[in-house]
Amino acid sequence: MKNKEPIIRLLNLSKTFRGADNEVKALEDITLDIYAGEIFGIIGMSGAGKSTLVRCINFLEKPTKGTVIFDGQDLSTLTRSELYKVRQSMGMIFQQFNLLMQRTALGNICFPLEIAGWKKTEAEARAKELLELVGMADKADAYPAQLSGGQQQRVAIARALATNPKVLLCDEATSALDPSTTRGVLTLLKDINKRLGITIVVITHEMSVIEEICQRVTIIDNGRIAETGNVEEIFTKPKSVAARRLVFPEDKKIEQLMGSRCCRIVFDGNSSFEPIIATMVLEFRHTVNILFADTKNIDGQAFGQIVIQLPEAKSVADRMIGYLRSKGLTVEEVDGYV
Repeated sequence: MKNKEPIIRLLNLSKTFRGADNEVKALEDITLDIYAGEIFGIIGMSGAGKSTLVRCINFLEKPTKGTVIFDGQDLSTLTRSELYKVRQSMGMIFQQFNLLMQRTALGNICFPLEIAGWKKTEAEARAKELLELVGMADKADAYPAQLSGGQQQRVAIARALATNPKVLLCDEATSALDPSTTRGVLTLLKDINKRLGITIVVITHEMSVIEEICQRVTIIDNGRIAETGNVEEIFTKPKSVAARRLVFPEDKKIEQLMGSRCCRIVFDGNSSFEPIIATMVLEFRHTVNILFADTKNIDGQAFGQIVIQLPEAKSVADRMIGYLRSKGLTVEEVDGYV
């Protein structure tokens, strides 16, 4: 992405909410580039500041400090009418769908077009195209109450695409959906990104969503950026405590076993099906305890991770780590994770 121009640039952005008796720093010194055409993830635990960040991106919240540049324009320099026009280039998808209950699926998609001054016939033609795109052509006359959560979110995605935006901002867009429906919505977003070239920014607290759809991710922790990078890199070699917490969420369950040396082994799509651990045990004639195991699908490629407790003998443990690394695996000791 380095050879592309950022469509969104955040420079030293901070946001402080001031009350009568106190102030809360929601964001502090955020600097971030999001490139045109990518699917970019913003992840953090509840209260980390990620939803405030997305509202600063479209200037629904005005930053206390710093700069937001969208498609070459500094949003702080725009008039209200100019800002409104820029927001038409940023579609927004919400956790609770936010559909108008008194309007049909077709009517919901037409709504932003009506506000933008489209003629009724043109708006309806555009809405029907979008219903086809999201697989809801047969639900044009259905009201939200007649649709499932996944169907409502598909209508909301179609509505967000109505004004031909350059960016889709998805704020916890799958949090209200079950896992199967979530996969369908994420597949749809990937297809939209591929077919239309729209930049998608995914805000979530779920690492599985990031792994499924995003190419790059930034981790927000207590209002600051903890780490930014390719999803694959952060999964295999997390540097920050916040990243490790997200990548390795089961750490608290094995806390009582962390007295001995333990290591985390990451398998890529080429190595994950080889019996490396079993072969190592047979070769060294020492057993290991498997404390945690998981597999991930990161941007269409299979990855896995295993945490093992090594033998007490230092020389054996050292040689096992060397053996695993000789097989081209990412191996790191994880004593400091908890």
